[in-house]
Amino acid sequence: MQEVSMLMPLTIQEQYLTDRRALLHIQGRLDAVTAPTLKAHLKRLVEERCVQLVLDFSAVPFIDSSGLAALVSGLKMIRESGGALKLAGLTRQTRVVFELTLLDRIFEFYDSVEAAVASLPRD
Repeated sequence: MQEVSMLMPLTIQEQYLTDRRALLHIQGRLDAVTAPTLKAHLKRLVEERCVQLVLDFSAVPFIDSSGLAALVSGLKMIRESGGALKLAGLTRQTRVVFELTLLDRIFEFYDSVEAAVASLPRD
């Protein structure tokens, strides 16, 4: 019997809406292995002054404490740069993790990417 690996690569597709606004389509597990990838993407975007961000979580089936830490770090960087970070399309399982850790009090959630993008401040 072969062991099935739980490792699922994280892919992030960036879609620039303007110079300062972007939509990130995230796919895969956000865990200790993949969280540094997301954190590096967010850091680079902040350095490029692209700080009005929507993260599409509709294809993220799992998030752990490392993934949450990467998001909190990104949110801090973005807010310090005068930006906004919105999360869209979370699965019920992923949303529960935010609720159990009370992080649903600091992040903004939207059912759809369109609603999250519409909520971003204008450039």
